[in-house]
Amino acid sequence: MMRESALRPASDPGGPNSLCQPLDMDAVRVDPRLTLKVPASVAFRKQVLPLCRIHDEILVACSDVEDAATARQLSKIYDHPLRLIAAEPDSLRRALKRVYGSSTTAKQIRPRSDASSAESDDAVTLCDELMQAAALRGASDIHLIPNEKSMVVKLRVDGKLEPLSIVPNEKQAAVISRIKVQSGLDIAEKRSPQDGRFTTRIGSHQNKIDVRVATLPTRFGERVTMRLLGGQAGAITLANLGMNAANLGSFRRAITRPHGLVLLTGPTGSGKSTTLYAAIEEVLRSRGGNVITVEDPIEYEMADVSQVEVDSADKVSFDKALRSILRHDPDVVMIGEIRDLETAEIAVKASLTGHLVFSTLHTNSAVGVVTRLADMGLQRFLIAATLRMAIAQRLVRRLCDKCRLPRELTASDAELLGRPELAGRTVYDAGQCVYCAGRGFTGRVALIEVFDCDAGIAQLIAAAAGEEELAAGAGEGRYAVLIDDAVEKMMAGVTSFQEVLQAVVVW
Repeated sequence: MMRESALRPASDPGGPNSLCQPLDMDAVRVDPRLTLKVPASVAFRKQVLPLCRIHDEILVACSDVEDAATARQLSKIYDHPLRLIAAEPDSLRRALKRVYGSSTTAKQIRPRSDASSAESDDAVTLCDELMQAAALRGASDIHLIPNEKSMVVKLRVDGKLEPLSIVPNEKQAAVISRIKVQSGLDIAEKRSPQDGRFTTRIGSHQNKIDVRVATLPTRFGERVTMRLLGGQAGAITLANLGMNAANLGSFRRAITRPHGLVLLTGPTGSGKSTTLYAAIEEVLRSRGGNVITVEDPIEYEMADVSQVEVDSADKVSFDKALRSILRHDPDVVMIGEIRDLETAEIAVKASLTGHLVFSTLHTNSAVGVVTRLADMGLQRFLIAATLRMAIAQRLVRRLCDKCRLPRELTASDAELLGRPELAGRTVYDAGQCVYCAGRGFTGRVALIEVFDCDAGIAQLIAAAAGEEELAAGAGEGRYAVLIDDAVEKMMAGVTSFQEVLQAVVVW
């Protein structure tokens, strides 16, 4: 049976923290699988917006919780009981505009979960639905995965895959062809992988999104992955990356030096590029200068920065672009990734000749950067002369502070972290509420390991010291590794024990 009621009690993780205040929709996240099932015309006319499902109920924000007619109309759309929640009227109108656009231009967008409902939609509408749903969830990737009976659509949100909808077999070819046409790919080629890209605009503010598309032939048809890149980098700052005060101070000192090499390390998807963009923004705000980047691909558009994209046809490669860049009198150079000795040598040469160079590298730890550069073939004395800082980084999901649930850390959990002394201390697990769309997490935060290369460390590097000796010498033995920062954030309630365990290897 459908139930109409006010907000849940404050002690219930399914509800907001206040019983008296109407819901502030500016702080609420929505689940597009539920939200977009309601026609835009109905949502605007009735001033209702389904939010998420919690405890087998669908929570619906509305301007009038006593409107029985609206409740009956919505109950025909959903198979679960409804709970109507009073929302602040102005914020509700803003939320409706974010989801559907203006009331006069909003399109009917409904992600489908079964074959019968999807048959009436054409490929263009289906693709628009996917992009709109991805924008609402803040997804970084859209995955279209074919199987024997259909094609499953999943979104990667905060690093985790979420199921969105199912595209039936009869629509699969049309949807893939539509994406290929947008990306400039060959729609007739189905037996070979292809890569392309296109630009679209999503949401009420028509934000420009650059979409990188990759296709891959599989047993049941072509799989498509779309990486969503876009927006301006201006919103990215060092302050909101999650660094503690000590690491933030060290990083700021490194990026304000006139020359040298600053390297970010970590696996794919660990936020290295985001940190580098934040560093460039900080440099531009503090001292200005001529900044040139070489990227593959360009993930954010930056004002007052000359951004060069590596060409897949090899007309523009990292090493070719870097040779040319040094003739353009840059103050700061950002290299998307140091992949080989040639690129490393040019980066070192640039830092030796008075340039500040930012780049990324793939290693397991910050101190491992020295070993990796040496393995590439760089002379140890060159590494010692140029390396100013190396940062290892991982991303973990940030707990929703509205519904996180306290508990005591068990002795077995503390042992798994290598911190038995923490047993019995308070940590937090994910809950469920409307502010996180019932997921328990909102966004991600970086775990940081900083290797600050001062004069003493430079002498150790030149003397071919090993990683253990370098780590012991960093900061007079106070070198904090990733697990230290992870435990600090876990104890502060920023993230959960499970997130730390999955992100950081404890030896």
